[in-house]
Amino acid sequence: MTLTTHNPTCNSKKEISKLVIFTDLDGTLLDKKTYKWDKALPAIKLCKENNIPIVIVSSKTRAEIECIHKDIALSDPFVSENGGGIFFPLHTHTVPPPEADPDNGFKKLSFGLPYDILVKGLREIREESKINLIGFSDMDVETISRLTGLDTIKAKLAAKREYDEPFIIKESSFDINKLHKSAQKRGMTIIEGGRFFHLQGQNSKGKAVKRLIQWYRKLKENIFSVGLGDSPNDFSMLSQVDCPVLIRSQRTFPALNKQLPNLKITDETGPSGWNSAIIDILDSLEKKGSL
Repeated sequence: MTLTTHNPTCNSKKEISKLVIFTDLDGTLLDKKTYKWDKALPAIKLCKENNIPIVIVSSKTRAEIECIHKDIALSDPFVSENGGGIFFPLHTHTVPPPEADPDNGFKKLSFGLPYDILVKGLREIREESKINLIGFSDMDVETISRLTGLDTIKAKLAAKREYDEPFIIKESSFDINKLHKSAQKRGMTIIEGGRFFHLQGQNSKGKAVKRLIQWYRKLKENIFSVGLGDSPNDFSMLSQVDCPVLIRSQRTFPALNKQLPNLKITDETGPSGWNSAIIDILDSLEKKGSL
């Protein structure tokens, strides 16, 4: 399966050993409805065989990502809650940044605002804007389960927020600019994900990925970064990598093609698209004699 490429400038001459993959989860590595990644297993296996890091960069909580990390048997750092925190496993041979703090089997870098401040901020924004905003903090586990399609056990993990308050807007017509301005007054930002809007601090996936690229360059020198995502909250991440890949979804983003002239768009959605994209990139490198 080939990729739809607007400008094929992804540098295929880089050695596979220099590759680092940054990936979103829902709608990208994970199926948006079933949350399964089995259709991406061939590419995941190739990455492991070639010691290519797979760095999860998600709006999910640390608790959620830890489970997925373990299930896929990854040992690389991961980014939680839209860049709110970077977590470095301690059981690997790599050395985390010296400023990272110990945190229950990990070293952690925090970039986001504490969750209680975000919850307070969402309530103030709701009162100020007169728009009906319902955050995770307003929902019980059953409601989170229904909205996400997660079972109640996983929904409890999704509720363990640290740096990000997902919310829905219970109105058919609203002024999103009013919400952005209200958030900005409080030093916060609102971004749109695949299922929810998110209230957070000045952190972003892009800032976290930029920090990780700096860290990887100290380990590998000239790395070649690949980023995969499917929704607007991934765009800041895609802007930081050498080879940005947009996983096809029901939405289109024409402006993104102009912002990222080397953007690749997959033919397939979810983990099938992820699998095809990674295999195509590896095949391109192999044809150049890098394997």
